[in-house]
Amino acid sequence: MAKPNYQFEKRQRDLAKKKKQEEKRLRKLNRNVAESKSDDAAPPVDGDVK
Repeated sequence: MAKPNYQFEKRQRDLAKKKKQEEKRLRKLNRNVAESKSDDAAPPVDGDVK
């Protein structure tokens, strides 16, 4: 029977974890960009029209 390659398995887990974290970071970044764009289009709160 073949000996398990624990280093390979750990490397694969680490790569999967880094990929997931990067995807999460990009989702947060895109959400923050979308929120900031919607804030720019909002009318002034105090009612001043210039």
